[in-house]
Amino acid sequence: MADTLLEVKNLKKYFKSPTGVVHAVDDVSFTINRGETLGIVGESGCGKTTIGKTVIRLLEPTSGEVLFEGQNIYDMNKAEMHKLRKKVQIIFQDPFSSLNPRRTVFDTIAEPLRYHKIIPNATKGDIEARVLEMMKTVGLAERLINAYPHELDGGRRQRIGIARALAVEPKFIVCDEPVSALDVSIQAQILNLLKELQEERNLTFVFVTHNLAVVNYFSDNIVVMYLGMVVEKAPSAELFDHPLHPYTRALLSAILVPEVGANQKRVPLRGELSSPIDPPNECRFAKRCGYYCEACDNGIPPLIEVSRDHFVACHRVASPDSKLD
Repeated sequence: MADTLLEVKNLKKYFKSPTGVVHAVDDVSFTINRGETLGIVGESGCGKTTIGKTVIRLLEPTSGEVLFEGQNIYDMNKAEMHKLRKKVQIIFQDPFSSLNPRRTVFDTIAEPLRYHKIIPNATKGDIEARVLEMMKTVGLAERLINAYPHELDGGRRQRIGIARALAVEPKFIVCDEPVSALDVSIQAQILNLLKELQEERNLTFVFVTHNLAVVNYFSDNIVVMYLGMVVEKAPSAELFDHPLHPYTRALLSAILVPEVGANQKRVPLRGELSSPIDPPNECRFAKRCGYYCEACDNGIPPLIEVSRDHFVACHRVASPDSKLD
C-alpha cells in the first residue's frame, strides 16, 4: 500500500477585504505519498501559493485539516510546531527577496542548523563543515561561503535557498515556483538538482507552478486550480493524455511545441475572469467556458472520479448525455 505522508482535507483560506471576503482557497483536498511530487498548476491568482503556505502553516487556515504523518498540524502547540519545522520546509519563488541581504552564504545556511540544534554541542568548525557539505550538495563553490546575495546570480541564490531548506534534513518541501524567476538554462539545472535530491533523500514535494511543461517533467500527480478550487486532479501522464476539464485543455494547448511549423490547436479563453470576492454558487469557470450550459449556473460542480484516480469538477463531463468534444 502507498505510504501517505500528507493529507489535506477540505482546506479553506479566506481573506477579508474592504468589499467582501476573498475565497483564496476553497474546499481543497488531496493526498501525497512519501517520495512523490504533487504539482499544483493554474494561472496567477488561483490560490497555488496560498495552498503551499497554508499546508505548512505559514498561513493559518479558515477551516480544514492538514494531516502530516497522521497528525493534524493545526492542533499542534508551539513546541510541536518547532519540531515539525525540521520535517517541513519551503523554497520560495524569489531567490533574492527570500534571502537576508546582510547575511553571507555561511550565515544563511548555518542559521537553521543552530536554531534547530541539528548538530548537538556543535562547535563553529562543525557548523562550517556542515555548511560546506550542503554547499557541495547543491553545487555551490566553496569560495562563495562568505559571499552576499547581491554578489551572486539568480541560480546561485536559489541554490542557497535549497541548501537552507535541506540543512535540517526535512521530509517534505513546498517548492513555490522555484524556477520562474530564473533564466531558462538555469531553470533546467535547478529542476535536475531537485530531482536528484528527491531520489537521493526520498523527499516529498509540493511543486507550485504555472508552467505545465515543467510540472509534467517533475510531478507524479497534478492538481489544476481555478479561482481557489480544484477543477481537475489526476496522475501526470493521465492528465496530459486525457485532459477532461475545459480549463485544463486550454492550459495544455498553450504549451509551446519545440518544432518549427508545428500545427498547434489553441483553445482560447474569452470573457472576464470572475471575482474571488464572495463568488456566487455557480461554476467559477462558466463565464469563460466554451461548453457553457444551464447547469453551470445551478451550483458549483462537485469533484467526481470519472476514471481511476482521475477527478474532474465539470457539469458537462459529469453528465452521461453530454460529453465534451
